[in-house]
Amino acid sequence: MSKPVVLTIAGVDPSGGAGIVADIKTIAVLGCFPAAAITSLTFQNTTGVFGAEHQTAATLRSQVMPIVEDVTVAAAKTGMLPTAEIVAEVARLFAKEKLPAPVVDPVVVATSGDVLIDEEAFEILKTRLFPLARIVTPNIPEAEKLAGFSIDSEEDMKRAAETILLLGPGAVLVKGGHRKFSTDALDVLLDKQGIFTEFRNDYIDAGEIHGSGCTLSAAIAANLGTGMPLDQAIAGAKKYVTDLIRAMQSAPRIGHGAAPL
Repeated sequence: MSKPVVLTIAGVDPSGGAGIVADIKTIAVLGCFPAAAITSLTFQNTTGVFGAEHQTAATLRSQVMPIVEDVTVAAAKTGMLPTAEIVAEVARLFAKEKLPAPVVDPVVVATSGDVLIDEEAFEILKTRLFPLARIVTPNIPEAEKLAGFSIDSEEDMKRAAETILLLGPGAVLVKGGHRKFSTDALDVLLDKQGIFTEFRNDYIDAGEIHGSGCTLSAAIAANLGTGMPLDQAIAGAKKYVTDLIRAMQSAPRIGHGAAPL
């Protein structure tokens, strides 16, 4: 029996910590076959982003269509979508082609603080791609930008999820790793039925980490690709990332900046 194919549409981090490289590693480890389409060639390492060459809509489409025409994609995720042209094309592909509703990681700012999407693209992301998403997975800074208010508590996380759900995705997972509101690492899921589910794991202080958001969203997509229900896919993905962070406490660090998983 062949492995489920999971497609990632994202940017390349040549240092391997985030983006498509992190996605491919995660998808493969979790038992699926990774396929990938590149939205941007970034120039970065663990210390920062030093530039990028973004792809055109035509170049992205030329990567995705041969995949769609050749294999059945079981699950998909999106990461860095830097321009309005790219976001619009990604939305068109998911609306018109034989692709499953994606896990949308609304990448806005890198761990280093570098902005990875322009404002026009961000608006199209909200209005055209979110309504096609199986789930969107913003971290706290991204959720604040999407919801339009500061998140300073667990209740704020839930209120932000409610606001973001109005943009049309199937579900919203607000990730709490960027803020520590309790002794746990808390992520909050809100689905279309208005049901909240809290995912709590031990909070592990491993210093600044590079690529955890990419890894989590790729893990959710891989788990969905194997047929897991959404809540189980999230729980498994969160455990996977938590285990990686725990292992980092005793592992040699790579690079001079935020440590990649």
